[in-house]
Amino acid sequence: MSNAIAAKGATLARDGHVIAEITKIGGIEINLETLDVTTLTSPDSFKEFIGTWFEASEVPIEGNFIAGDTDGQVALMADQLAMTVQSFVLTLPTAITATWSFSALVTKYKVGDYAVGGKIDFSASLKISGKPTLAIGASTGLTTPFFAISESAVIVPAPSQTTYDYIATVLTGVSSVTVTPTATAGVITVNGTVVATGQASGAIALGAAGSVTTVTIVVTETGKVAKTYMVRVARAAS
Repeated sequence: MSNAIAAKGATLARDGHVIAEITKIGGIEINLETLDVTTLTSPDSFKEFIGTWFEASEVPIEGNFIAGDTDGQVALMADQLAMTVQSFVLTLPTAITATWSFSALVTKYKVGDYAVGGKIDFSASLKISGKPTLAIGASTGLTTPFFAISESAVIVPAPSQTTYDYIATVLTGVSSVTVTPTATAGVITVNGTVVATGQASGAIALGAAGSVTTVTIVVTETGKVAKTYMVRVARAAS
């Protein structure tokens, strides 16, 4: 029986935003340039080579054009025009638990073609700059007691290591909260700011009464795929 894994579920994120409705992502290829150092006395009349530089391939992507994907598809054109070396993360299907992280220039960007009975696609090509990083295996993530939120927040479901989406409710008079995460390994960030395990984050401002503010907790270990926990803090309307 084959151990092949379906490609469905793979995603590509640009600057932390998953690009919408991608239908194809090209694989990352690393090539080693070589230099011919053959001499008249090379053994057995075989050419000899040494390695010089590594170069990563371009990554072509295709998908259904979504005009409202301003932080994904549309932003790729802005990156191209500004010649921005942007950050990308290719997340493989969950059956593998692996990511490719890389920086790249957008060298090609296209919307269309337009055909009778057809659909509008987009395509782009990402030229990797520098070394791409392959992370295999998941970070440990949060550990007991996982995380707590100040101001007597009611968290549903109860915090755990393997649940990644939560709703936390606070009273209408609460305008900010802090988050206290716990992890025995790796670096913890709360909304992008590093927080020591067991210590409270800085104050996180909440929106108006009745609104929801998203808090993101990320635990990252070197060479492993980060674990991300989303906490949607709901401020009661009354």
